[in-house]
Amino acid sequence: MLNIQQKGAIMEKYLDVLSSSSLFEGVAGADIASMLKCLQARVEKYYRDETILAEGDRADWVGVVLSGEVNVLRMDYDGNRRIISHLTAGELFGESFACAGADWLPVYVVAATDTEILRTDVRRITTTCSNACTFHSVLIRNLLKAVSEKNIRFHEKLEVTSKHTTREKLLTYLEMQARRQGTRSFTIPFDRQALADYLGVERSGLSAEISRLRSQGVLESRKNEFTLLS
Repeated sequence: MLNIQQKGAIMEKYLDVLSSSSLFEGVAGADIASMLKCLQARVEKYYRDETILAEGDRADWVGVVLSGEVNVLRMDYDGNRRIISHLTAGELFGESFACAGADWLPVYVVAATDTEILRTDVRRITTTCSNACTFHSVLIRNLLKAVSEKNIRFHEKLEVTSKHTTREKLLTYLEMQARRQGTRSFTIPFDRQALADYLGVERSGLSAEISRLRSQGVLESRKNEFTLLS
C-alpha cells in the first residue's frame, strides 16, 4: 500500500495518463488525488509475461494501465493462447467482470511489457463512502460507459474471428485498424505471433498469407507497419 508521499509521486508521474483514462473522464486533475485516497487505490508493477490476473481468480477489482502494455488472454486445454484484447496506458481492464460480480475469471491478464497498473476494489467505486464524496456518481457513469465500449470492442473481435479463412480474418482486422486510425498506413500493437494469437490462426499460415497479399499488391508491410493498397 502506498503512503501519502508515494501517492503524491505517482499522481505527478501519471497525472496525464489518469486524466486521459475513461474512468476519470470529466474529472479535473487536481481532484484525482483525493479520489485515489478515497478509492484506496494502489500501484503495482509487473514484468513482461508476468500474470496480473489468472483464470479462476475472483473478479473484484478494476485496473488502469499506467505504463507499458497488457494483454487479455484465453488459454485452451492444450496451452494455446488467444489474445482477446491489447491494452495500453490509460485503458481499463477487469471492469466488466468486476461489475458482474464474477466469482471465477474466465481469462488471463498478462503484462505484454514491463508494466505499472493502478488497481482499486470495484466496491470503492460503486459504493458511496462515509465521507459522502460527490465524485462517485461520476465514476459510476464513467465505469458504465467503459463497460459499454468494451462490449463494442468485443463485437468487433467477433466480426474478425467469425471469418472463415486467415486471409479474411487478417484483412478484416487491418481494415478496422485503418478506419480507427484514419489512414491506410498504420501500425498495429502486435508482432507476428501476437497477431496470430489475436486472429486465432497459425503463425506460419499468417506469414504465408501476408506474403501472398504483398505479392498480389493488396498491402505493404514491415514488422508491425501496414499499408492497405487496395
